[in-house]
Amino acid sequence: MPRAVGRFAPSPTGPLHLGSLVAAVGSWLFARASGGSWLVRMEDLDTPRVVPGAADDILRTLERYGLTWDGEVALQSRRLALYESALEALRDKGLVYGCACSRADLARAASAPDRNDPPAPDVYAGRCRAGLPSGKPARSFRFRVPAGVLTFDDRPLGSFSEDLSAVVGDFVVRRADGPFAYQLAVVVDDAEQGVTEVVRGADLLSSTARQIALQRELGTPTPSYAHLPLVLGPDGGKLGKRDGALPLSQQDGARVQKTLALALRILGQGPADGSPREMLQEALRRFDPGAIPRAPHRISGP
Repeated sequence: MPRAVGRFAPSPTGPLHLGSLVAAVGSWLFARASGGSWLVRMEDLDTPRVVPGAADDILRTLERYGLTWDGEVALQSRRLALYESALEALRDKGLVYGCACSRADLARAASAPDRNDPPAPDVYAGRCRAGLPSGKPARSFRFRVPAGVLTFDDRPLGSFSEDLSAVVGDFVVRRADGPFAYQLAVVVDDAEQGVTEVVRGADLLSSTARQIALQRELGTPTPSYAHLPLVLGPDGGKLGKRDGALPLSQQDGARVQKTLALALRILGQGPADGSPREMLQEALRRFDPGAIPRAPHRISGP
């Protein structure tokens, strides 16, 4: 197998939870199985949501679970010039345009009574595609999505096809409040860091077609994709940083081992025992991507 370059890219908006750990362990296993590199990148562009100290807390937690990375930790907040350059390249090709729409404008357009076939609420109807309304300044910048169906393969989940114009519409690449949007930043980061495989939670599956469309227009390689089972809370909702489960950074040694063993089981990688490093090495020796479940995992409690 060729050497892979994988990555784990958390947002420093709070401590890691079980769902984050599953994504980290899964991406680590995929990368290390081919003798490849595993990078860590902090996606800290949304500065109002960044929690002071959360990035260091995440790194220390990864170390406690035996997850070591290669090279320096990248910070998106220090890569703004790269995103600006990519935005300019798209603008030069006529693929980015200013949008004056507010959230209220979008909501009104989606529910307009005089439309015979209104778009779905989350689909941009193209109000500013042909130019800004008179007297309206640009609030955000949108990517002009290509026509047609985009198809890609996901290793655990199989083949997916999406018509971006019908499902998403032209999407934002720079937000009204200033920051570059996630879709553009992650594409630029993966290309600049030489990432060859993107392994992440299934909640980001819906972003993949948008990212591939940007990759093609920017002339950057498209990595392979693998989306891992989500971890759901007792109520069936996605487990998040605000849920009541004990943050991973606060667990003692016995709980660390128990939680890591659970993460491996969620990934279909069977039983594990020993220290975190021993558990990971054993899982790596037996790693079977084909055993990763497609269905989400629902926990019964903290």
